[in-house]
Amino acid sequence: MRLIRLIALAAPLAFLLPLSAHAAWPAGQKEQYMKDCSAAASKSVNAAQAQKSCSCGAEVLEKKFTTQEIGQLMDKNNPPSAALAQRALKEISVCKVQK
Repeated sequence: MRLIRLIALAAPLAFLLPLSAHAAWPAGQKEQYMKDCSAAASKSVNAAQAQKSCSCGAEVLEKKFTTQEIGQLMDKNNPPSAALAQRALKEISVCKVQK
């Protein structure tokens, strides 16, 4: 009987695990990323394609990086390590828009 109660208690928590796997962007950082990314991407593709690519990149960062790592990537005063920057570029390369 105890096992059933334990399972009943643990089951709702298990459903929340996938939700906690995603990192949260530090306050204001996602908007800044989108602004910076769109400005850079608009130099080589049209605005709609730039927006699509940047949105994809933001989603990838949110899924593959911790909140702390995203903060490091976005810190303009203290650049991220070369390894973290390379990892980010590799991960968001799936979002590259064809001209």
